[in-house]
Amino acid sequence: MNQSFSILPQHFVVAQLEPNADLPSAVLASPDFMSITRTEDELSIVCAEDVATGLTRVDSAWRAIKVHGPFAFDQTGILASFLDPLAAAGIGIFAVSTFDTDYILVKSAHLESAVRALTEAGHRLLA
Repeated sequence: MNQSFSILPQHFVVAQLEPNADLPSAVLASPDFMSITRTEDELSIVCAEDVATGLTRVDSAWRAIKVHGPFAFDQTGILASFLDPLAAAGIGIFAVSTFDTDYILVKSAHLESAVRALTEAGHRLLA
């Protein structure tokens, strides 16, 4: 199951706030990729580094790999076909799914190795 993927140009952070925290206006105003998830335990935000100012608990230096969809909800194995080669290469990830596709964040220092592992697994990097 070979798929196409690309690398988003921005550098990202993964931030954690208290579950009842207000959503930062700078994050909401950003035109770049972002993901916001609120649970009873936390508010997690993935956003571009340049809009993360003022966020208190931040893990920075992430890059995002976009798996090119769309994929039907009953289509299986897409994400696994990306995560298995990354796991075999010892590369940790932070995954975000949308209605149409998946994004896999890897630490910036591991991006080149991640791309190599994915292309060796048969996936196609789009420019």
